[in-house]
Amino acid sequence: MIIGVPKEIKNNENRVALTPAGALELTKRGHKVFVQSTAGEGSGFQDEEYKESGAKILKTIEEVYKKAEMIMKVKEPIKKEYKLIREDQLLFTYFHFASYKPLTMAMIKQKAICLAYETVELDDRTLPLLVPMSEVAGRMATQEGAKYLEKPMGGLGILLGGVPGVQPAKVMVIGGGVVGTQAAKMAAGMGASVKILDINLNRLRYLADIMPPNVETIHSNELIIRKLVQRSDLIIGAVLIPGAKAPNLITRDMLKTMRPGTVIVDVAVDQGGCIETCKPTTHAKPTYVVDGVVHYCVANMPGAVPYTSTIALTNATLPYAVQLAEKGWRQACKESRPLRFGLNIIKGKVVYRGVADAFNLKLHDENDLL
Repeated sequence: MIIGVPKEIKNNENRVALTPAGALELTKRGHKVFVQSTAGEGSGFQDEEYKESGAKILKTIEEVYKKAEMIMKVKEPIKKEYKLIREDQLLFTYFHFASYKPLTMAMIKQKAICLAYETVELDDRTLPLLVPMSEVAGRMATQEGAKYLEKPMGGLGILLGGVPGVQPAKVMVIGGGVVGTQAAKMAAGMGASVKILDINLNRLRYLADIMPPNVETIHSNELIIRKLVQRSDLIIGAVLIPGAKAPNLITRDMLKTMRPGTVIVDVAVDQGGCIETCKPTTHAKPTYVVDGVVHYCVANMPGAVPYTSTIALTNATLPYAVQLAEKGWRQACKESRPLRFGLNIIKGKVVYRGVADAFNLKLHDENDLL
């Protein structure tokens, strides 16, 4: 198969979909890998390293899209890429369709095969290609939240871990999945007083067992959220419904009950956000203020630590990329239930329920199209 790796062009996105080590694994199996020049530089990988791994370097993004049967990316295509995508071309990347209708309609129009990292799902309901970036984003959420709690950044002027004789910051984490767990671990490790909320009692029991004493587990409901937002210094939104839009658990009216300078980090922004006032921001301009509350809603948080993120992502995606390259997307998806879950759009037809429901589109059975 011919695999193309274009340079990411989303604002301040420094990751790349494939490391030189990943390129070597594909080329030694007889596949062709075309990498756009300087695609890996933001993550610390030079063109020469890709050449040594058997990949070929192309100057422009247009050349990569034109040659490739499978495009491997990190983030969803943006508007200037839409016209480059060919009918029947396989795109293997994060899409998060349910949060952005123009992208969904564009991919339907282009009649591409859209296989989304974030909906590849194992039998135990875990999301193996979302986990590594969720781990990074969860840890970064606490790191960035601590920074924006500083007074010059618009925050309350509270040190996350406090000091002897001074109370630490109160951190509220909504969602006990991978993102929430990592965020709570980081906050607890820095000495904060942490409350982590979830609606799954089994998950809360597990978290209660593994978390340190300064983390309290709480069953989530609207009333408890309304009470806790008033007392929290840092709030981290970490809610995920795979492939679907995140629910708004913090509403606009709740902001008026918070102290000015409270910081919200909404990691769910890729899926529409779990805070009603959330809107996607960039690393160039990461925050905005509503009713005195600082909102950090960067849609590609792991892009700020691209070396770590790129290696972690390739570690997870490469085995699936090898399956797709060796067998072709149809056969690979027939044989692999996790990959079949990754299919969102096939040649203009939506096959993932979360996407169809988000925009009231007809849902097709992927088995009829394989």
